[in-house]
Amino acid sequence: MTQEPAQTLRIALAQLNPTVGDVAGNMALAREARRDAAREGADLIVFTELFLSGYPPEDLVLKPAFLKACWVALETIVADTRDGGPGVIIGLPRQGEKGRHNSVAIVDGGKILALRDKIDLPNYGEFDEKRVFDEGEMPGPVNFRGVRLGVPICEEIWNDLGVCETLAESGAELLVVPNGSPYYRGKLDVRHQVALRQVIESGLPLIFVNQLGGQDELVFDGASFGFNADKTLAFQMSQFETALAVTDWHRDGGTWRATSGPMVHIPEKEEADYRACLLGFRDYVNKNGFKSVVLGLSGGIDSAVCAALAVDALGEERVRTVMLPYRYTSEESFSDAADCAKALGCRYDIVPISEPVEGFLSSLADMFEGTEEGITEENLQSRTRGTILMAISNKFGAMVVTTGNKSEMSVGYATLYGDMNGGFNPIKDLYKMQVYAIAEWRNHHVPTGALGPDGEVIPKNIISKAPSAELRPNQTDQDSLPPYPVLDDILECLVENEMGTDEIVARGHDVATVHRIEHLLYLAEYKRRQSAPGVKITRKNFGRDRRYPITNRFRDRA
Repeated sequence: MTQEPAQTLRIALAQLNPTVGDVAGNMALAREARRDAAREGADLIVFTELFLSGYPPEDLVLKPAFLKACWVALETIVADTRDGGPGVIIGLPRQGEKGRHNSVAIVDGGKILALRDKIDLPNYGEFDEKRVFDEGEMPGPVNFRGVRLGVPICEEIWNDLGVCETLAESGAELLVVPNGSPYYRGKLDVRHQVALRQVIESGLPLIFVNQLGGQDELVFDGASFGFNADKTLAFQMSQFETALAVTDWHRDGGTWRATSGPMVHIPEKEEADYRACLLGFRDYVNKNGFKSVVLGLSGGIDSAVCAALAVDALGEERVRTVMLPYRYTSEESFSDAADCAKALGCRYDIVPISEPVEGFLSSLADMFEGTEEGITEENLQSRTRGTILMAISNKFGAMVVTTGNKSEMSVGYATLYGDMNGGFNPIKDLYKMQVYAIAEWRNHHVPTGALGPDGEVIPKNIISKAPSAELRPNQTDQDSLPPYPVLDDILECLVENEMGTDEIVARGHDVATVHRIEHLLYLAEYKRRQSAPGVKITRKNFGRDRRYPITNRFRDRA
């Protein structure tokens, strides 16, 4: 018996950064990548889910003109493949006979070989696809140059619809999965486990190609990979970086196996979080056309980390920092803010707020007569700072960066129309102790692609001193909040894990403290609804992932 000759297939994976709504720009990216793949001798190039529209396109897909633009872009790419170069797998939204679909086109030789419509439409967390798309039908394999490819789309490998098993049973030889899978800490390990389950159940090798880039609050981290049928990792692409990787596959005895491909180190913990914040912030600023940013630099940890992220993302010449002192601003804060700006190399201005604050107090003196000073007067300081930063923004066209962390946003330790003013918050989904951790990491590392300097960019004193809003004499955050390690653990239990208060108390926390933090968490929902968008880092961020009512009388009391 003569053994079947071995065959090879060279597959390029396009881990690129499309922009939602920029159909022409995304098409240009795809065409350029295909030309690069052709020069590498690729037989096939694979793009990500909804690449031509950008992902997630949300309600843009309700516009017929938008769907038409995506289809016209696809037709251009189809025409390109008449040149005999690489075939193309690419995602787009389209209007079909049975509805509007999240689709993938498999294209070669100037023809559309197949259109795959996504069946499993996610409708949880950050996903809301059932609202705008209709379900497709169970797919079969597509014959691409004599190779039977199975093309599941993202969510179809995460659940139990049996798409991969059905493809295997109907003759698929290799699974190629376009994805739009956003980042949270540890997400790549989750993806690997999801993919491995499908490899085991189908008996087929699997290629997972993932989008790269920031889209509003989501960050797509790339980190595309593949598994052989024997469950070994075939290749691993970089995380948080655009890349075009060429992988070689060899078929012998009816089984495909990768014989070459990248094997890149993947960052972990603080490095991964910092780079996610960096990528999300850079793309938000650049994709929305802002030339520069401005932020209040108080001498505290949050604004220092945001300043470092801004300089790393945009370069020192596009970042302006402003110290906005009042009578309670310490000399230590003056020194720390100046040292931070100097270390980062960015512009640093000082704009005192005494006159406008005193003007507000004077205007309100008659109305406030007979009342005690307190939170209202403290918030006037914050709101004055917010007004000045917005004035600088209006005058010079610089987007205001807001700097509150997740711990503060959770319990309402933030002032509406004050320190919450701004267009974007790069640390919105980082708890306070995580902010300290990435500050320490940044002082010892320069992330790949960063435009900022090396060395200590966040002065040690900012990291070591007690955090304070400096809105009254000798104030510290712990005057009104538990120590941040305690607060963060309680909040993570309540927000990420949806634990009951009795379970949290059983972890060793004081019952009155737990009940108070839960009350503050619910009470601050109205503030969070008005907060600037920010990068999603945790499994459950405020906004897309956690949608609690503003009017809410529930409290967990046994």
